[in-house]
Amino acid sequence: MTMTVRRRAFASVAAAALVAGGAAGFGLTESAMPAYAQALPKTPIEAPEHPPGSFANVVDKVKPGVVAVKVKLDNSADDDDDSSGNPNLQQVPPQLREFFKRFGQGNGQGGPGGRGMPQQRGERGAVGSGFIISADGYVVTNNHVVDHAKTVQVTLDDGRTLDAKVIGKDPKTDIALLKIKDSGSYPYVQFGKGAPRVGDWVVAIGNPFGLGGTVTAGIVSARGRDIGAGPYDDFLQIDAPINKGNSGGPTFNVNGEVVGVNTAIASPSGGSVGLAFAIPAETVQTVVDQLRTDGKVVRGYLGVQVQPVTKDIADGLGLDKAKGALVDHAENGTPAAKAGLKSGDVIESVNGAPVNDARDLSRRIAGLKPGTEVKLAYLRGGKSDIATVELGTLPTDGKVASLGDGASGGQPRLGLSLAPANDVGLGDEGVAVMDVDPDGPAAAKGIAQGDVILDVAGTSVAKPSDVQAQIRAAESNGRKAVLMRVKSSKGQTRFVAVALGKKEG
Repeated sequence: MTMTVRRRAFASVAAAALVAGGAAGFGLTESAMPAYAQALPKTPIEAPEHPPGSFANVVDKVKPGVVAVKVKLDNSADDDDDSSGNPNLQQVPPQLREFFKRFGQGNGQGGPGGRGMPQQRGERGAVGSGFIISADGYVVTNNHVVDHAKTVQVTLDDGRTLDAKVIGKDPKTDIALLKIKDSGSYPYVQFGKGAPRVGDWVVAIGNPFGLGGTVTAGIVSARGRDIGAGPYDDFLQIDAPINKGNSGGPTFNVNGEVVGVNTAIASPSGGSVGLAFAIPAETVQTVVDQLRTDGKVVRGYLGVQVQPVTKDIADGLGLDKAKGALVDHAENGTPAAKAGLKSGDVIESVNGAPVNDARDLSRRIAGLKPGTEVKLAYLRGGKSDIATVELGTLPTDGKVASLGDGASGGQPRLGLSLAPANDVGLGDEGVAVMDVDPDGPAAAKGIAQGDVILDVAGTSVAKPSDVQAQIRAAESNGRKAVLMRVKSSKGQTRFVAVALGKKEG
């Protein structure tokens, strides 16, 4: 039977459960050298030419560096606004709560807390996984595992349970950095030096359902997954079985290097069905370095609203390929505006590296530090140019660059009734949408009554005849589509591409 409803859940277990440590491990590296400076193990395990008959050697080497994480939650978490009525969701970062509700996790049918594991008032907790990245006891885990933590403990592979403190958290990437309070020299693991390929073998180790020291294996199923969890989604998809409680645990390659941090699963039941998602090691390292140094993450800021370049939009702009990020507009006073970027520009590369889409641009800029000078290659009116921009600091008050929804493919007929915006009290510029054919292509693209068309094919319009004239001009120039900039009744603007070939309605 085909499952029509999918639920995605974090891999943490929220319950006042005991954490079982793994089997007694042997020491890895007890050197006091700085983090990342010494490989673990000292002699790297060579990747086999063919699939390994056993992962035992890899597991023996790295398992002592993996820990179980147990958290007691601050009672103030009870005050979090959660309309679902599910207390488990109170541990989830705000931008991800809708992620659970949309897939049924806000109805008591699983969620991050797990089925059949009720919370107790006054003694709420969470259980997850983590891994040690330095001899002095720094530990990486997920933000949602330690969010609202009153106390944090880690259980090592040798059975010791030690107190830890939260050094810093980054909800946008769901990464947190802990520090074991007891001084000592701890076994630790290292991050991989390169990204894994689709099809590479991986091994996940963690604490599913409080059962510490659990090992599973599989392959990298896909890269660059966007699961709607946050603005910088770039997940590895793996088919190694991951369950609630694996959150924050590592995924290793066959050399014993961390290539990802397990964060979420897709499942109709709350259990593993071979769809797990891990944050790539490259992203984790960047975040952890800042958390360790500053206790917080600051990101570069360009100051543009952008949307993907779809096939229709590419046709409307006369582009050969649907790639790059289309600038909706540059916020006043931002680095982008100061550098001269304008609405309708298509950003093609950052420092020479091609930009695939709007989300790719967002990740690239956020991965750079404020004050960094970048060169943005862009197209304007069919001509290439380069802007040099000194990045600002991404605001934390919600006034950040947003990603517009790209227009989908459509029919050439508009299906609109138009009037000058200033004649109907909808502003001093543009053409107002008075009526929309619900079966027409404009409605399918999200254009609604009360929207205002600001420009067509890069030219400002003030009356319906202006719109018609620009469409006719685009047709005569051989364009397959025409691009319109539309402002919604809420004041948000976006680009919409309409395919050409028939008369407009």
